[in-house]
Amino acid sequence: MGEETHGRVLSFLVRHTWLTMRAAIGSELEAFGLTVPQFATLMMVRTSPGMSVAQLARSVGSSRQAANEMLGALERDGLIVRSPHATDRRTHQLHVTELGSTRYEEALPAVLRREAALEEGLTAEQREAALTWMSAVTTACGSPEKCD
Repeated sequence: MGEETHGRVLSFLVRHTWLTMRAAIGSELEAFGLTVPQFATLMMVRTSPGMSVAQLARSVGSSRQAANEMLGALERDGLIVRSPHATDRRTHQLHVTELGSTRYEEALPAVLRREAALEEGLTAEQREAALTWMSAVTTACGSPEKCD
């Protein structure tokens, strides 16, 4: 198979794009002592305070074990706290600390600047088309009959 064939397999192109973007964003986050998964976790838990480790793992497409390991580092740094769930003693709820919120707010402008630089060559219409396409595929993959 030639390279032109690989370029037509969208799932591989999306993965390659994600990996290169992740590296670029990761280099920005180093200055804030965060990794891409840690930044994403702070973002998600700020948006949905009280989410469980299982919910977080599903959101980022990782195992509970991997999510727990990453959360351990965030806890040690004082950026996240786990508290017992009110009705399910096996579940812990996640909350961003004040320090975690501050660190996220400090890092966010650097991430947004880097993303804007990566999108520099795109027109507004191209950006919107990409967002529309990604949203449509994500929605379609939420339908078991389309993505199982």
